Amino acid sequence: MHPREVIKPIIKESAASVIFIHNHPSGDPEPSSDDIEITNRLCKSCSILGISVLDHIIVAEGGYFSFKQKQLI
Repeated sequence: MHPREVIKPIIKESAASVIFIHNHPSGDPEPSSDDIEITNRLCKSCSILGISVLDHIIVAEGGYFSFKQKQLI
């Protein structure tokens, strides 16, 4: 995914902040290296636009992972 596609509706709604959420059908909520990379790219892109990223949450059958709780945001 490209940050442009994710951020487009956020800009359209004139949001000041956002929480990203996605699921892991595998059942394991731990972020992959791709999850970490895209989160960093989204945070950087949002920061440039003045949009606060409050959290990125991964949900799965085995629980959830919060980038904010783990101090990755």
